[in-house]
Amino acid sequence: MSGGKHVAVLKGGWSAEREVSLVSGRGCADALKQMGYRVSEIDVGRDIADQLLTLKPDVAFNALHGRWGEDGCVQGLLEILRVPYTHSGVLASALAMNKERAKPVFRAAGLPVAESVVVPREQAGHGHVMDPPYVIKPVSEGSSVGVFIVRAGDNRPPAELTSPEWNLGDEVMAERYIAGRELTCAVMGEEIFGVTEIIAATQFYDYEAKYKAGGSRHVIPAPLDADTYAEVQRLTLAAHKALGCRGVSRADFRFDDTRPGKPELILLEVNTQPGMTPTSLVPELAGLAGYSYGELVSWMVEDASCNR
Repeated sequence: MSGGKHVAVLKGGWSAEREVSLVSGRGCADALKQMGYRVSEIDVGRDIADQLLTLKPDVAFNALHGRWGEDGCVQGLLEILRVPYTHSGVLASALAMNKERAKPVFRAAGLPVAESVVVPREQAGHGHVMDPPYVIKPVSEGSSVGVFIVRAGDNRPPAELTSPEWNLGDEVMAERYIAGRELTCAVMGEEIFGVTEIIAATQFYDYEAKYKAGGSRHVIPAPLDADTYAEVQRLTLAAHKALGCRGVSRADFRFDDTRPGKPELILLEVNTQPGMTPTSLVPELAGLAGYSYGELVSWMVEDASCNR
């Protein structure tokens, strides 16, 4: 299947999600080697164009997370260099990474999203910008970096928002807090995977819950009624298509089945560069669908192209 292809695995970088990317990239590189590909691992720096021009890989496997690697920047560079690459293209990556810009696209496609407002960070740090409970999050970060829940009864937003050490952008999004269960589902091309329920050991599914041992438990397949399970899958594929995603993406949801009347299912975001360690959510879901980790990353390499 590999055909002797030379794959450059892009990992690391300098975003807030560098450490996660290094782990994803290492796992993908090891699996690709086992599948027979010739692999070069690149810890991405600002000389990435020079490195790619020197290596001349057949495919770039994008295992970067966060800004620059997930927001259309490296995708644009790869388009210019004409190096076929995995995951989504420039526009879909930029839209998915920017929560403010993604929401109108989701709404136009009829997808359920939570009410939100984007405000200057200083304003959000000095007083409530909507009635609690609500969630404060950077407009363009992933892995729950810089995310805080402001609960009913809290006198003021978190002090971190006004800290001089804050480096996650001058604007933040305040979004209505959705109670209930954390669900996720993934797409591989046109194939919809199953649904996972995530049970966090912390107050919510934050960075520690995602990446520290014992931080969360994945229940797969999620214990949902058949109609809700199918609706999560339908919305996942619809969100993938609405943004124009390619390859593999993952959609995250909140499902409140405790409220009076009809349960509420809300799309939180689409992740165009989901975690790819062997125990990450997408490889788990691929396993449920019958794909080994090696088969998953091999499919992604064979799907790679420019003009995505």
